[in-house]
Amino acid sequence: MDARVRHSLSAWPQRPPGMPRTIKQPGTWLRARPDNWTEGMQPFLKLPGSRHLRTLPDGLWLHFSTDPDDPYADILCVEACSSLSNLLDKRSRFAPSIGSMQVYCPLPWLLAPALPETHLPRWRLIGMFQAEPTAAVVLTVRDVRVLYGLRDEHYQGFCESQMPAAHEFFCPMEALMDEDGHQNPAMQALVARTSAAANFMQLPDPAEVRSEHSRPQPPSPASTIRRKRRTTSEPPSMRFIDSMYQEKLKA
Repeated sequence: MDARVRHSLSAWPQRPPGMPRTIKQPGTWLRARPDNWTEGMQPFLKLPGSRHLRTLPDGLWLHFSTDPDDPYADILCVEACSSLSNLLDKRSRFAPSIGSMQVYCPLPWLLAPALPETHLPRWRLIGMFQAEPTAAVVLTVRDVRVLYGLRDEHYQGFCESQMPAAHEFFCPMEALMDEDGHQNPAMQALVARTSAAANFMQLPDPAEVRSEHSRPQPPSPASTIRRKRRTTSEPPSMRFIDSMYQEKLKA
């Protein structure tokens, strides 16, 4: 069952399906797990100072900060739970605590392309990086959202008698095993509700936010590097990368 879920999740795009583009999360979304293209390690979750007890979600999407002076990551995890004991164990890993969760991004994963056809390393897609990383990157997790897939009998019982935490979302296991699940409007609507913007009645217009911070400031090194990149080789958009991925799946 876990293998079927991971196979289906490998067809999901780099940006989680249905995830809106808002001022709350203006950075880059990348699929960290499952990753069929990168040899070696994939990103994983851990606690500060811990070298063991890693958390390896069935699906893991990372939203990276755009500010090199304030690095962080938001995460969307997808967990397939084949039993109630498995659900309890996985829920405990993401329970709120005073400690901060971290995401470990191995160097080979950062240097590898999001797709082999692009030959563009992932770190170039992440505005947080000013230069090519030379070591693994460990980021503080700012926001956690988890989507649990449950067997039908467990899903029905949970819906009737249990209350989810604010960061938890649930769906039937069949929805995760569906190879075209990322195109399901109901799944896209559910993922959209995991957005940080869903907690607000309405968000200010991005133009208004920019006008409030329009005081002249010297260009940062990161913005200078980004301008140089645009004048040389403009990185393809994530939408373009996802379109290439879908074409490869159909081939």
